[in-house]
Amino acid sequence: MALQTRTPRLTRGERKALITGLLFTMPWIIGFLAFRVYPFFASLYYSFTFYPILDRPKWVGIDNYVNLFDDPRFLTSLYNTSYYALGAVPLATLVGIALAMLLNARVRGLSFFRTIYFLPSITPVVATAIVWLWMFDPINGVINYLLSLVGVQGPPWMGSPTWSKPALILMSMWGVGGAVVIYLAALQDVPRELLEAAELDGANGRQKIWAVTLPMISPVILFNVITGLIGAFQFFTEAFIMTGGTGSPADSTLMMSIYLYQTAFQFFKIGYASAQAWILFLIVILFTGVLFRISGRLVYYGGK
Repeated sequence: MALQTRTPRLTRGERKALITGLLFTMPWIIGFLAFRVYPFFASLYYSFTFYPILDRPKWVGIDNYVNLFDDPRFLTSLYNTSYYALGAVPLATLVGIALAMLLNARVRGLSFFRTIYFLPSITPVVATAIVWLWMFDPINGVINYLLSLVGVQGPPWMGSPTWSKPALILMSMWGVGGAVVIYLAALQDVPRELLEAAELDGANGRQKIWAVTLPMISPVILFNVITGLIGAFQFFTEAFIMTGGTGSPADSTLMMSIYLYQTAFQFFKIGYASAQAWILFLIVILFTGVLFRISGRLVYYGGK
C-alpha cells in the first residue's frame, strides 16, 4: 500500500503573513513582469516580424536574421564592438590588478589614493565623455600636448577611423576604479601564511604574485572579466555622446548598441532592431560560456 503524503495546511497566522508578504512584494513583481519579462519575450516575437511601429507587426520568419548578415553596417558594428571588447577588457584587467596591488601596499596616505582612483567610477558618464572629447582634440587637447613635450606628434584620435577605437579603449581605463576596489578586497583576503611559505621556499616577488596571489584572486578576476565583457558589448553612452550618435568617422565607432538605437528610434524598424538585440544577447552568452568553460582549468576555488 503506497504511502500518501499530506501537504501541511497553513495556519491562519501563516496565511495572513503570506498574504501580507505578497502585498508588499507585489509592486516589484508587477514591475518585474511588466518591464523585464514581457519586453524579453515581446522582443523575441518582434524579431521575427516586420514592425514599423505605426503599423501592426507582420510575421516574416527569419528574414530579419538573414538580412542582418547581408547588412554591411551591422557587420561593421559587430566588428567595432568586438574590437572594443577584446581590447578594453584585457587591458582593464591588467591595469586594475596592477593598481590594486599598488594600493594594497602599506604606504602613507593609502586611503587618499584609494579614493582618488575610485572617484572616476562615480563621475557622470556624459560629463566624462565631454571631458575626454576635449582631451582628444588634435589641436588643443591635453593628450596631444603632453605627447608634443616628448617630441611625438599626436594622432587625430576621434577624427580618424584608425585611431577612434583605440581612443575609446584608452578612455575606458578612466573607469577602472570600480574593478580596482573589488581586486583590492580580494588581495586583502589572500592568506599571509601562503605568502610567507613562498618566501621561505625562496620565491621572489614576481614568483609570489604568479604562484600565490593570482591563483587566490582568480575567481574575482573571472567575475570582473565577465561583467566587463558584458558591459563592453553594451558600450553605448560614451561613443554616442562623442560622435553625436552617428558612429563617425566613417562608422569606425558604430557600436552594435548605437546601430540598434538608430534602427529602432531613428528608422523605426522595431523588428529588425529586436533581431539585432537578440544577436547581441547570443554573442554575450557565447563569450560568457567560453569563459566559464576555460575557467575550469584556470580558476582556483579554495578547498576544491
